[in-house]
Amino acid sequence: MEKRELGKKGLTVSAMGLGCMGMSEFYGTGDEKESIAVIHRALDLGIDFLDTADMYGRGHNEELVGKAISGIRDQVIIATKFAVLRGSDGSFTGISGKPEYVRSACEGSLLRLGTDVIDLYYQHRVDPEIPIEETVGAMADLVSEGKVRYLGLSEAGSENIRKANAVHPISALQSEYSLWSRDIESEVLPVCREIGVGLVPYSPLGRGFLTGRFKKTEDIQTPGDARMERFPRFRGENFQQNLKLVERVEELAAEKGCKPSQLALAWVLAQGKDMSPIPGTKRISYLEENVKSLDVSLTPEDLAKIDELFPEGAAAGTRYDERGMMMIDT
Repeated sequence: MEKRELGKKGLTVSAMGLGCMGMSEFYGTGDEKESIAVIHRALDLGIDFLDTADMYGRGHNEELVGKAISGIRDQVIIATKFAVLRGSDGSFTGISGKPEYVRSACEGSLLRLGTDVIDLYYQHRVDPEIPIEETVGAMADLVSEGKVRYLGLSEAGSENIRKANAVHPISALQSEYSLWSRDIESEVLPVCREIGVGLVPYSPLGRGFLTGRFKKTEDIQTPGDARMERFPRFRGENFQQNLKLVERVEELAAEKGCKPSQLALAWVLAQGKDMSPIPGTKRISYLEENVKSLDVSLTPEDLAKIDELFPEGAAAGTRYDERGMMMIDT
């Protein structure tokens, strides 16, 4: 497994990570035993970069990851996040970047993960009410105390990335990035590269859409799957328009002799050695399929053709519903 460095402080991770969110919530029901088996298989395949957050399953996902790495903590890089607040019924109730909340959230994550240090700690969303310098200052205190090794931001805009990095070096920015979500290329990604912040693309497969598995909306309407509810790209006319994008992916993949998912991941991997995408899955078969994308080589001609077919804004519909879009820092 190729290794990649995120940021300038020495954080080195596998070229591909594993997003664990769907093991607990949002993408249908999960099976804890199977999910733990997926994590162990990922480690076997050389993936050492596991991504979770305190809000995934309201703590369940961190607990699951903690169980999976029990006894093998030194083999993994754990990334988790704080800031998104949820009620006891699962409702989203806000964002907090208050310094005192940063500390309490970290303590909770350490307990659920069963570890004494978090490798990469992200602010999940920027709190518009709290200057990011205050939030990152509190995060930096956790580094000084040895509770956190590296700092990150998620879905932060270019201005706040600069402000945060001035307080303490930011090793990674986690943002949605894929063939149908390229909006960070115009401003955010150049700023990251200017100041030396690595990128961790989440949803590099368009929340599963770019795999080609969804041909009709009924394919998504399974118990516990919130894609149609939360993501407009999966609804109505948007769905039909986006199917046309998937057909292009399928055609290109056939030309390269690989699966659509592998082509989509290979494209992200080819965008720079300063990024490690974290496709999520709760099935070993999909995990193994994703890892094989590391063997797909895209020529300059391939990349030029893909750029022509998938310019920024090619996908129909916004990335999130109205509430979700309001939580993204621009």
